[in-house]
Amino acid sequence: MEKNAGTIDRIVRVVIGIVLLYAVATGMVQGIVMYVAEILGIMMLVTAALAYCPLYPAMKMNTASKPK
Repeated sequence: MEKNAGTIDRIVRVVIGIVLLYAVATGMVQGIVMYVAEILGIMMLVTAALAYCPLYPAMKMNTASKPK
């Protein structure tokens, strides 16, 4: 699995993931939105940790820096 997420991309994903999980933990969201926010928050943190987004190859995107 080749890394396809760059540093800024990963930082943004961590911030979004933490915000979503915070909203779930504090009860800011309820019902089905709570479950969607929880799943998206976890997905954001996992993709940031792995530096790999499974959607990027399908969209032919790569935000990682090119190897020299």
